[in-house]
Amino acid sequence: MPEGAERNALAEDCQRCPELAESRTCISWGNGPLSADLVVVGEAPADGDPEAEHWRGGNLTGMAYTSRRSGRKIRQVLADAGFGHDDCYYTNAVKCHPPENRDPTDAELANCRPSLVEEVEAIEPAAVLTTGKHATKTVLALDDDSLDGFLDSMLDPLQSEALSVPVVPLLHPSYQEVWLSRLGYSYDEYTAAIADTVTSVDDT
Repeated sequence: MPEGAERNALAEDCQRCPELAESRTCISWGNGPLSADLVVVGEAPADGDPEAEHWRGGNLTGMAYTSRRSGRKIRQVLADAGFGHDDCYYTNAVKCHPPENRDPTDAELANCRPSLVEEVEAIEPAAVLTTGKHATKTVLALDDDSLDGFLDSMLDPLQSEALSVPVVPLLHPSYQEVWLSRLGYSYDEYTAAIADTVTSVDDT
C-alpha cells in the first residue's frame, strides 16, 4: 500500500468531465516513485470500500490502484514478476470514479489523456504497462491508433511514438483469473512472461 506522500497530484481540482466530477469522492492521482522504471496504467479508480483497513480504493484514498480487488492484486503480480514498489508508478487512464462503476467514455478518456502524458514525460520510464482494454485504448489513441482485439495484444509490446516508450498490454487484474485459464497460462507462467517481456523491451 503506497504512502499518502507518494500521491502525485497534478492539480487541485478538475471539472473537465462534469459527470465524473459530480460522482467522485476525490480525484485518484498517480502514486509511486517519480524515478520508477515502469508506469502502470489502470482504467479508472474503484468506488472504494470505506470499511477496509488499508485497501479502500482510489475514490477514497485519492491514489490509483489502491483497492483490494485490483490494486493489491496488480502490485502483487508485478512483485512476483520481479518489479517491486520502487520500480513502479501507478496511475489511471481516467482519474475519477465513473458512476455505477460504468466504463469510461471516449470523451472522458480524452479529457484525462494530457495528465497521463504529463506523468509519463516526467517519469521517463523504460516501459508503460497498460492493464485492460480501456487503459490500452487510451495510450494507443495518442498515436491515433486503435485497438483490434485486446486479448490478441496482451504481452505484445507496441512502440508509442507519442510517449517515446514501449507499451506492454497486460490483463486487467480484476479479470485475470478468468482470462489466464482461457489463454492457457498458469499464474507463474503469466508473471514469468511479464518479466521476460519487460526485460526484453528494457534492453532494446
